[in-house]
Amino acid sequence: MDRLLLTLVFVALLVLCVYGMWKGWRRQARAQSVRIPPFPAPPAEPGTPLLETPGLYVTTTYAGRWQERIVTRGAGLRGPATLRLYDDGIDVDRDGMLSFRIPREAITGIATGKGMAGKVMGTDSLLIVTWRAGGSDDAVELDTGFRADDRGVYPKWIAQVERASEGEAGTESDDERIVGGAQA
Repeated sequence: MDRLLLTLVFVALLVLCVYGMWKGWRRQARAQSVRIPPFPAPPAEPGTPLLETPGLYVTTTYAGRWQERIVTRGAGLRGPATLRLYDDGIDVDRDGMLSFRIPREAITGIATGKGMAGKVMGTDSLLIVTWRAGGSDDAVELDTGFRADDRGVYPKWIAQVERASEGEAGTESDDERIVGGAQA
């Protein structure tokens, strides 16, 4: 009888902990939905991508605070995705989730990193795009993390995004466009 009672108490505590985590996640999502503007949707006809890389969307966090995950509008859910670079922005095409666009003018930096909330590695195996969501009045700086299937494409991504931020966007010919880590 003592063992049954102890088991029931343990199960009740476990259920209470899971319920508390779920309520905390929902409360954080509500609070963030007020502070963080909606992410831009990708256009219906985006054109031909300069780069296209399949991999894993890790998460979006507040810029510089790699443990502070953005959970509103499903941005905190990890899953398979494809990252596509266009002249006017980066599309994060998430399988089964809401996809979003990071406009070119909103990008403030791109680099590799060792980890973000929920995904930490020993090497620079994440591609992290730092960008500003929203207009000038309500802008929030965010980091979006992506782990490519082929991490060898990271230097190409960094070079292309930095080149575009220096005003050289769209100068490459169609022969120089790179899709899936190989030239098209």
